[in-house]
Amino acid sequence: MPRQPGANVWAPPKPAPKPLWDTGTAPERPAPPGGRVLLGVLLSGLVAATVLSDGVGVNLLLVALAAAVAAGSAAVARGRRARPWTVVWGVSAFALLLVPVLSDAGWPSFLAFVAAVGAASLALHGGTRWAAVLLGPIWLLPHFFTALPWAARGLKGRSLPSSARSRAVPLVKSVVVTGLLLLVFGALFASADAAVGELVDELVPSFDLGELPFRVFLFGVGVAVALAAAHLAAAPRRFDRLPVGPGRERGRTEWALPMVALNLLFGAFVAIQAVVFFGGYEAVMSKPGLVPAEYARQGFWQLLWVTVLALAVVALAQRWAPRQTASDRLLAKGLVGLLCVLTLVVVASAYYRMQRYVDVFGLTRLRVTVTAAELWLGVVFLLVLAAVLAGASVARLLPRAVALSAVAGVAVFGLVRPDALIAEQNVARFERLGTIDLDYLSSLSADAVPALDRLPADRRTCALQYLAESLDGRDTPWYAASLSESRAQQLLRERPVDLKARCSTSRYPMGEELP
Repeated sequence: MPRQPGANVWAPPKPAPKPLWDTGTAPERPAPPGGRVLLGVLLSGLVAATVLSDGVGVNLLLVALAAAVAAGSAAVARGRRARPWTVVWGVSAFALLLVPVLSDAGWPSFLAFVAAVGAASLALHGGTRWAAVLLGPIWLLPHFFTALPWAARGLKGRSLPSSARSRAVPLVKSVVVTGLLLLVFGALFASADAAVGELVDELVPSFDLGELPFRVFLFGVGVAVALAAAHLAAAPRRFDRLPVGPGRERGRTEWALPMVALNLLFGAFVAIQAVVFFGGYEAVMSKPGLVPAEYARQGFWQLLWVTVLALAVVALAQRWAPRQTASDRLLAKGLVGLLCVLTLVVVASAYYRMQRYVDVFGLTRLRVTVTAAELWLGVVFLLVLAAVLAGASVARLLPRAVALSAVAGVAVFGLVRPDALIAEQNVARFERLGTIDLDYLSSLSADAVPALDRLPADRRTCALQYLAESLDGRDTPWYAASLSESRAQQLLRERPVDLKARCSTSRYPMGEELP
């Protein structure tokens, strides 16, 4: 290409324009953080360094509260007000952090922690549309990189005015004197009485110089989390401004033919399921060459995929549906609504199949997890059906309703303590059928101890040996111990388990690893 006359060949190339999704949703540059924000960040770091080194429990709530102080101060300084949905997401985040307080199992606690981070990010972002609900929960992550320069701007050249200094200095002196008095007299009382000393050891976090590098790391983690939350509160990206146009309408025949065919296919499946159910499940399952457990197991996974794909079809059908005339809108509402109803029957069929499989082989972590996921998909279809039938006024609530159902589902899943549910179901099954998989049940968390404690002596010993040994070696402080762990330790102290006994009971497997 020939060079244009007068062009400067040494000039740097012009930067490429930013994409529309970035410029359309970008926030204004926030003002440097104030003293309250920085104090909340420092408090979050100190709490994390003090209580997070021994595990998770109430300490996660304490760190979250400190980070909430920083985020709330930044939001107030920016002039943002708490809206009803802000309160809903915030309360949901703290409710999810109750799961590690009550449950000893790590997997539901991890799910609850991830969901709590997403709910907190939604509370700080705001937004009502699908873009905000889908992107808001993960958009806290970029703020970990942008918050540090923002904090540096707040610290640069910062000095207290004389009036603030006159108030702060006496407060600092008072805090230091109070701390010294409590330290001196508390140490004397603790050494004077063994009961007081034991109580102090349980309540006050211990500190070892060898843990100093790890505690410095935890301090950095607490500071980073609070800074990211505060920066998000001060500069949320407005995903509701993301330009997303309505889908291109399809012709009535082009849109309706696939929907009618799919509804007929779903209807045929539902009709067959009705024949099987009302015609006698046992009679159908007794046919030669048909293994009931295998039929239930395989059918569940196929129906789970049918549910997920049907949800995608409903979303696309709503986007491309004809809506020019009242008859077009009525046709779209009828066909989409019918597909939602038929999919709910598929969800019920999948749930029934899994229950039949669990009756044969028992409940496991994977089986309870996928069952909970299938039930949540059923709730989503109920919400979609309500939005389709009620119209635009309810449809506007659908994104937040679906997100709230996911948050509530994770919270309920964690608070019912799945390991306790698994142990309870398998013990009840043993009392009914006399078969139990002790190897699997012994790998559960302390949540399972109360149910396993009901087993006969020999099987109880085999089921609880590993748990008793692991709990016996724990010296978890109050702020990192779960309620289930404390209860299990108390039960095992009242009815000790012989750790040296050899287990000779037969192993009754719980079926294949999947599901």
